[in-house]
Amino acid sequence: MTEAPRPDHGSLLPSPLPTRGLLPAGTLGGRIRERPEDFLVEELPLYEPSGEGEHVYVGVQKQDVQHVELVSILSRHFNVPASAIGFAGMKDRRAVTRQTVSIHLPGREPAAVQLQHPQVMLLWMTRHANKLRRGHLAGNRFAIRIRGLDPLKATVVWSRLKDLARIGVPDFYGPQRFGYRGNNHIMGLHVLHARWQDALDELLGLRGTVFPERQRERREFFARGEFAAALDQWGRNDHAERSALRTLITGKSPECAVLSGGSIVRDFWIAALQSAVFNRTVLRRLEAGTLGTLLDGDRAYHHRSGRSFRISAAMLEAGSDVLPRLHAFELSPSGLMPGCDFGPAEGVPGEIERTACADFGIDPALFASGALAPTGARRPLRVAVTNAQCEGGFDEHGPYIRVAFDLPAGAFATVVLKELLGDQLTEGTAADRADEQGTS
Repeated sequence: MTEAPRPDHGSLLPSPLPTRGLLPAGTLGGRIRERPEDFLVEELPLYEPSGEGEHVYVGVQKQDVQHVELVSILSRHFNVPASAIGFAGMKDRRAVTRQTVSIHLPGREPAAVQLQHPQVMLLWMTRHANKLRRGHLAGNRFAIRIRGLDPLKATVVWSRLKDLARIGVPDFYGPQRFGYRGNNHIMGLHVLHARWQDALDELLGLRGTVFPERQRERREFFARGEFAAALDQWGRNDHAERSALRTLITGKSPECAVLSGGSIVRDFWIAALQSAVFNRTVLRRLEAGTLGTLLDGDRAYHHRSGRSFRISAAMLEAGSDVLPRLHAFELSPSGLMPGCDFGPAEGVPGEIERTACADFGIDPALFASGALAPTGARRPLRVAVTNAQCEGGFDEHGPYIRVAFDLPAGAFATVVLKELLGDQLTEGTAADRADEQGTS
């Protein structure tokens, strides 16, 4: 008899995604990512490589390729372990993206042979002294074609986009942060609690978050302990699932299986949990009308330096330079990405952050210690939208509205698009959406 899906720890958690926006609700709708070439992302570098050093900086263009798969492709081509590869950000899969990665090749020249891959292209190479790290970018430039929308409505979209360019956009993490099942944060919660079997059941089994119906048979195989049969049905892009099953087949523990995907996957799950907490903080400040307001006890985020400092009541009085800097978008209130080096703010802002943790059943001490505890960070509650453009047009696939804009590092274009177009905006093809909703 087939085991019925059972709820687990994650089933009672709130959604990590925003339930409202900053602008009055948009109702335009539209479709994005029907084709990867409709969603273009270009990384804006924080600095230029010097031309000398142990690391080879490589310009990479990829199309419809996951970040983990890109690292694997580059690892094989340059004959280095994945740990030798650095990157400033993890780019969208269903898109055409350009970014810089670093390859640690001390005393060795990279292979002269061009990378032979239909979806990945190497654009240029030069050397630099240090490895690229997460956040080593100024931002990203997006150019996005929206389908299923009358091009004559470009004036409406442009009006809303100009409003966002003036007031900023809530710095929510977008849905891609939480995966196609919206459960990456649940995996992070299981990992930090060392609930290894629960994590495996969420990843591979019938329990927990709703999964696409096409996956049912392979999940039933897992539930019956038929790991080899389950492995045969997962695709080449299902890295975490395949790695966990291969580990279980060798007889190793659930912990080894969950962590077998490597530090990139593990850290992404944990970061998704931090992101869920942060999104709840943004939502509560948005509901309270204080998204762009500094309060006593806040940690003000300095956009240029990325540092934060405490706000006192005296700093909010007339004559202080804090409020003019806030209105000039030099400063913004920040929210907590909880970790061992960062704790909640003080006063009302701190209470909001602690409540956001509690919403996900998290004791802040969970992030304070342990081998897998993240460092943590402060992240601005709002970000600037710059270099905005909008136009309507037609191409071989029909009508579209094209929007383009720059966002700082870590901000999500899908959040901007939801503000512009509303919750009726859809992503991917009809087949993609059917799969992700668990329908056949």
